[in-house]
Amino acid sequence: MSITPIIQFGTSRFLQAHADLFISEALKTGQAPGQICVVQSSGDAARARRLAALAAPEGYPVRIQGLANGVELKANVQVTSVARTLSTATDFPALSRLFEAEAEIVISNTGDSGWTPQPEDSAAEFLQAMSFPAKLTHLLRARFVAGGRPIQIMPTELVARNGDVLKARVLELATPLDAEFAAWVERDVRFVNSLVDRIVSEPLEPAGAVAEPYALWAIEDCAGLISPAHYEAVQIVPDLEPIEKQKLFILNLGHSYLVDGWLKRDRAGAEYVRDLMEDTRVRADLEDLYDQEVLPGFAAAGLEAEARAYMRTTLDRFSNPYLDHKLADIAGNHAEKCERRIGAFLDWAADAGHATPRLAAAAGRS
Repeated sequence: MSITPIIQFGTSRFLQAHADLFISEALKTGQAPGQICVVQSSGDAARARRLAALAAPEGYPVRIQGLANGVELKANVQVTSVARTLSTATDFPALSRLFEAEAEIVISNTGDSGWTPQPEDSAAEFLQAMSFPAKLTHLLRARFVAGGRPIQIMPTELVARNGDVLKARVLELATPLDAEFAAWVERDVRFVNSLVDRIVSEPLEPAGAVAEPYALWAIEDCAGLISPAHYEAVQIVPDLEPIEKQKLFILNLGHSYLVDGWLKRDRAGAEYVRDLMEDTRVRADLEDLYDQEVLPGFAAAGLEAEARAYMRTTLDRFSNPYLDHKLADIAGNHAEKCERRIGAFLDWAADAGHATPRLAAAAGRS
């Protein structure tokens, strides 16, 4: 039996307070496949101390603090799911052997840059300068050559239909290498779509993080799916689209709407999202916007109850007194974000037949 049937690409504080924590808690009751081998794919030597600390026998801490149902919550969790760590830059032969013989589930969260195609991606053999999809392709090829047992790939990067997108890229890279290998990827490698959501506000050194109470790992069901953890924040769903709509059109839309007003007031009076939520007029306006302009769109799609519950949770998240979520960060690429979040909602809910003057103004459509 494998010590680490789960291989995780990425060392971020997000993964530490998300997937790693969920698996750690599930392992306490035997509700996870096993422990994790964390792999650093960037080769950044400056993170070596973090890599070593992740696999410390005593684990690492995650501090959870914020609001849950309007009530302040604080908790400390010791995460002990990481059994070993490797780096693609220095340990690729060992990683390849692990991939061939032990791996059952692969998790990734390598950031936007990790998926960016690189000139080296077309090389016939592994190179450290390759993108993550190319590195994954070569590891899968090693598994194929070693006998080709099925395996499950679970990207958590914030890409719509992330499993489908990663599969398409791996097949694009695999086909020129070996047609039989590419056919095996198509047939026996299960790429899973998922959506993750948790604000992890700061790192702890050398490993650990501070996170909000809210957490979600929504995984789209598919034939043969293996759950990485039976845990309350891990939800197996038949279709990700309703959850994607909630996140985009309530959480993200709310962020951009708040920032739009803040920018029109010349950035006066606030630095963080929680500062705006302490202003009774701003909070009342946002709540009324959700009630009058957003929820009717979800109601027309038959999703009102779920959206109303998510809205209440979102207001708690925005009000988190411990979360330093900078308005200036959200304001980056504001016009593009407004179109993608608010404009897209207006298009999606166009048939609902209700008035949306504030949203139309924020999206530049009034």
